[in-house]
Amino acid sequence: MENILLGIFDIVNFGLLVFSWWFTIKQYKSLPEIIPIHFDFDGKADQFGSKRYSFLMPAILTVVYFLFAYVVRTPESSNYPVEITEENENAQFLIMKIFIRWLFLLISFIFLNSQDYMFRYSRDEAAKPRVVMSSALCSVIGSLMILFIFVGVFK
Repeated sequence: MENILLGIFDIVNFGLLVFSWWFTIKQYKSLPEIIPIHFDFDGKADQFGSKRYSFLMPAILTVVYFLFAYVVRTPESSNYPVEITEENENAQFLIMKIFIRWLFLLISFIFLNSQDYMFRYSRDEAAKPRVVMSSALCSVIGSLMILFIFVGVFK
C-alpha cells in the first residue's frame, strides 16, 4: 500500500512538472513582449520583464523536483525534528517521504497558479489569481503543523 501511494504521488508530481512546461510553451507565443514578473501584496504587477522570464518558474520547479527526488531517495541524509532510532526509523522515513511529495504537490500548484496569473495579467490587468496566495501559503504552513503532529506521535 505504501508503494502504491508513493507511486501515485510520483506520477502526479512528475505530471505537474511536465504540465508546467507544456503550459508555458503553449502560452509563450501569445504573450506580449513585456510581461509582469513580480506582484505586490495587492496583486498588482510592480516589476516587468521580457517574456523569456515565463520559463523561470518551470525551470525553478524542475530544480526543486530533482532536489526533492534526491531527498526522498536518501531519507537518512535529511534532518528530522526527533532522534531517529531503530524503533522509529521506518515510520519517520515514511512520514518524510510522504511529506516531501505532498510539499512538492503544493509548491507545484502555487507555481502553476502564479504562472497562470502572470499570463492572464499580461493580457488583462483586471485579472485576479485563481487562488489567493495567502491561502496557498496557509496550506503549506498547515501541512507543516500536521507533519509535526505525526512526527511527534510516531517518535
